[in-house]
Amino acid sequence: MSCNFNLSNLPHLQVRDAGAHGMGTFASLQWLSRFLDETPGDEEVGGRPRQVPKACWSRVNPTPAPTPQLVMWSNEMAAQLGLDRPDGSILGGGSIVEGMDPYAQRYGGHQFGNWAHQLGDGRAITLGEVQLEGEVLELQLKGAGHTPYSRFADGKAVLRSSIREFLCSEAMHHLGVPTTRALSLVTTGEPVLRDVLYDGNPAPEQGAVVCRVAPSFLRFGSFQIHSASGDVSTLRTLVDHTIEHHFPNHSVHDDVARVAWLTHIAEQTASMITHWMRVGFVHGVMNTDNMSIHGLTIDYGPYGWLEDYNPGWTPNTTDASTRRYRYGQQPQIGGWNVARFLEAMVPLMDEPESLHQVLDAYISALDEHHNNMWATKLGLDVFTALDEPLIQDLNSLLQEVETDMTIFFRLLCSIESPHIDSLRDAFYDSSTVPTDEWNAWLQRWWSRTEGSPNRSIMRKSNPKYVLRNWMAQLAINAAEAGDFSVAERLYILLQNPYDEQPEHEEEWFQKRPEWARHQVGCSMLSCSS
Repeated sequence: MSCNFNLSNLPHLQVRDAGAHGMGTFASLQWLSRFLDETPGDEEVGGRPRQVPKACWSRVNPTPAPTPQLVMWSNEMAAQLGLDRPDGSILGGGSIVEGMDPYAQRYGGHQFGNWAHQLGDGRAITLGEVQLEGEVLELQLKGAGHTPYSRFADGKAVLRSSIREFLCSEAMHHLGVPTTRALSLVTTGEPVLRDVLYDGNPAPEQGAVVCRVAPSFLRFGSFQIHSASGDVSTLRTLVDHTIEHHFPNHSVHDDVARVAWLTHIAEQTASMITHWMRVGFVHGVMNTDNMSIHGLTIDYGPYGWLEDYNPGWTPNTTDASTRRYRYGQQPQIGGWNVARFLEAMVPLMDEPESLHQVLDAYISALDEHHNNMWATKLGLDVFTALDEPLIQDLNSLLQEVETDMTIFFRLLCSIESPHIDSLRDAFYDSSTVPTDEWNAWLQRWWSRTEGSPNRSIMRKSNPKYVLRNWMAQLAINAAEAGDFSVAERLYILLQNPYDEQPEHEEEWFQKRPEWARHQVGCSMLSCSS
């Protein structure tokens, strides 16, 4: 399957006053402020948390960090931006260069199925937009202090969550999953109070700031907030801005054009979620304010990768009672979120009934991507309806006993004969494996591929290395003690997740260690993660 958006395909940035090696500083970038110039905003700069009606944004300055230190740096993103590695002052929120015009975005959203009214960037501050050759990227600091949308929070982020965001953003990109990117991670040198599991036990943690990058950070909720408040004028202005700058091949001059644009967004969303399913990723908090209009994975919080192949698993303790955002329900939730986005567009439609076409397109795209996903994972050159029972039976077998998803599918790529013995390393307790049932299924699959599955497409679809929560936790533990070498090793490892990398196999190509089974940060995370 192809990605709808991949930053590696973007042209390099044209910079001004670049150094001898073609690299520059933040001051040499060509900064834009299209969003601020073209949409209505807050008349007050910064200020207390408050309601901000009839606005898309509020200007706000980042809070300077006491002792900022740049500890993680994406050389790839830096090369695309034409940046030399700086110190931590700007990326820690302490300095603003000419051309930057920082702001926090206002949006709303459905959280766990309920309308939550005004939300907004409570701990994210956009520095500005940077001009590329034919493209613009937005640079945003996450954890840089109070905004009018912080509500009762401090607007800060902790090292724990920042490491997870930095590593996962970059790991997902190299997995071929549409995603926002990360440029840097800066420690701030100040303590931040957090209640990890919301159980009444807050404790100080190390503060940090991540700089993340995307074409924009517009979400479904960016449009919902204006529609919900009856502010059709602002809604229309935001849609016009969005079409002009982010979807130039579309228009909204009539219902046919509007449906075509919305269909494009719905299909991108379906593609993104299918990629999540392909690699075993669980977002954990698929609220509509966490759904990018670009079809990018955004807002990395209580995410996780399947260890045991359990479609009912969610890493988010906040969602433990209903498991609304569990792995197996992500495609359905994507459709629910698209429906809420479409409802926000109703005031702009002459015939709102035509929006049903968009939902139909989402379902069709999801089916197509789903079928292609299984074809590539199983090495089938083409998917047919006759393959559905094979896939259904595989899903059932994978849930019979505790089975590591990543290891199972990666081992399947190199199996030489249709026998379960070649796959036993994927099971947590090989003595419980239903051998006869597995051998029967493997024989059916082997016959279907005529004993020659397409191993090339299998290896490109089934990664060997993903950012398992226990791996991230090892990096966090070391970093909190001042050692970022584990995080750096993971960053390098996950740049080539489909390669064998035998020198890393013993350390990272393994099932979840027993110590991580019930460990906070591994099997249990909250929205503060």
